[in-house]
Amino acid sequence: MLAERFRAIYTAALADVLDARGRHRQTLPPELRPLERGLRLAGPAYTVEGRPAPQANHDAAIRKVLAMLGEVPAGAVAVYQCHHGFSAHLGELSVTSLKARGCAGAVLDGGCRDVDFILREGFPVFCRHVTPEDSTWRWELSATQEPVEIGGVQINPGDWVIGDDDGLVVVPRAEAEDVLAEAEAKAATESEIRVAVRQGLPPLEAYETYGTF
Repeated sequence: MLAERFRAIYTAALADVLDARGRHRQTLPPELRPLERGLRLAGPAYTVEGRPAPQANHDAAIRKVLAMLGEVPAGAVAVYQCHHGFSAHLGELSVTSLKARGCAGAVLDGGCRDVDFILREGFPVFCRHVTPEDSTWRWELSATQEPVEIGGVQINPGDWVIGDDDGLVVVPRAEAEDVLAEAEAKAATESEIRVAVRQGLPPLEAYETYGTF
């Protein structure tokens, strides 16, 4: 299963493979961090976009968000481009809903709150900031399942999003299986290099022997 294999591979291997394929803008901004170390996620993107709305109608705004949360499919990663540098765009009840639907995680170019509750749920969330302030009075959903851009990286619905302690990588859907297979092969080679270097093989000689380092 692709999701299990993507969760098992580290993002650095994927990033290296994408670089070798000429895809040099596939890692999301380093400011998007997991709520705690050790969180991993992998799944096809369900894209969400929103915009500031200082005069937002609270009831209308929250209804849009709740409808969206009920549409994210099992196995997907909800990917938010919020265009909004403050407030929390995801909280504990939203996470509870996503987890109950079998979703794989959430990535927000925006904020999160209710961190303790979310961590107890064991649901992986990567975000730009944490704050107790609710976004519903200040922000509204504008689109779902349309291409979004985060930090210069375009994310299309269905592209694979993989996250670990190093950060987040986006793998285009059409290349997912090939990139994953190449990353798995690279990881296996790096395991051999690790053993050889521990046994005293000089780094340059290791590179010349294995073709990577």
